[in-house]
Amino acid sequence: MAPLVIAFDLDGTLVDSAPDLLDTLDHILSEYRIAPVDRALTRTMIGGGARLLLVRALERAGIAPEPAEMEAMTQRFIAHYSEHIADVSRPFPGLLPALDRLAAKGARLSVCTNKTERLARLLLDRLDLTPRFAAITGADTYGRAKPDPLPLLSTIAACGGVPERAIMVGDSATDVATAKACAVPCIAVTFGYTETPAARLGAERVIDHYDGLMAAIGDICTARHQ
Repeated sequence: MAPLVIAFDLDGTLVDSAPDLLDTLDHILSEYRIAPVDRALTRTMIGGGARLLLVRALERAGIAPEPAEMEAMTQRFIAHYSEHIADVSRPFPGLLPALDRLAAKGARLSVCTNKTERLARLLLDRLDLTPRFAAITGADTYGRAKPDPLPLLSTIAACGGVPERAIMVGDSATDVATAKACAVPCIAVTFGYTETPAARLGAERVIDHYDGLMAAIGDICTARHQ
């Protein structure tokens, strides 16, 4: 039988990376003498990549850079963020014990994110999380980003798994849509960066803390065999 594969989103799911991302955003916006962003409001903008985060923040300030300038800003953002990627970013509470419990049960753990693979690996390396995952894939790994089903299906396959024995854990509508496109159940976390409340995303289960992950996975596995 194929192993049970649990595929996690990264930002807002495994790791609270918002502080370092928003510090970088403030650093870039300061070039335009724009005041620091409202953290609670801007937190929900994370998940679409550096360029989109910049675009939305600049739009709120009434600034629309030319494409070449936007590209240069995006590259400066990525360069600064790479240097400060884990200054204060940390795994969400309860994550490490939850991963330990899953590993002890024989599950294969993976990361399927829309971050670039290089940045995803850099963040996980800095937090000593990389060895826990059988596969780590980003938006550029297969040339397509979620919610296209290819990244998740390929990540599952890289773990030696099949969709029928896989579960996605994420925090956004993109994660839920990706899982549905692959006919894979999804567990949504309430502590992520979604603009839509997790309970309204359409996931099979919703958890408020990683202490509830094993029970949610157990419920999904039981329902599959009914």
